[in-house]
Amino acid sequence: MIKFALRCAEGHIFESWFQSGSAFESLQARGLVTCPDCGSARVDKALMAPVVAKTAPATPPAPEKERPEPSADLADKLRRLRAEVEARSDYVGERFATEARAMYLGDIPDRPIYGEARADEAKALIEDGVPVMPLPFIPSRKSN
Repeated sequence: MIKFALRCAEGHIFESWFQSGSAFESLQARGLVTCPDCGSARVDKALMAPVVAKTAPATPPAPEKERPEPSADLADKLRRLRAEVEARSDYVGERFATEARAMYLGDIPDRPIYGEARADEAKALIEDGVPVMPLPFIPSRKSN
């Protein structure tokens, strides 16, 4: 897997993960890499600083209870993003992996979809270069 910094024709900058550089190029050529802000399919790689490994071991993530809550603004943006995806896509439920693979292979027409996939199904789709990503999830606040 490789993460690229991307920029659309409107100047929006975002990041996305791809199976490989050639997988990105294939998806880009087919117009399947789009800007999450404006939806433009005219997307190119942006300059990106290399990731350099630290010499000291990384601090393990804090337990769930100690992790800070996402800011209200971020949580609101993620909720709006999810709502937009759901409004503009067909819900295919547990058939997600089958439908996504069939579209990738050209067996059925491309269309925006969302649904559920088991971890092994999602991993297989990613390994095969099928362009998928999870929808953002914002847990509701619980009082203890």
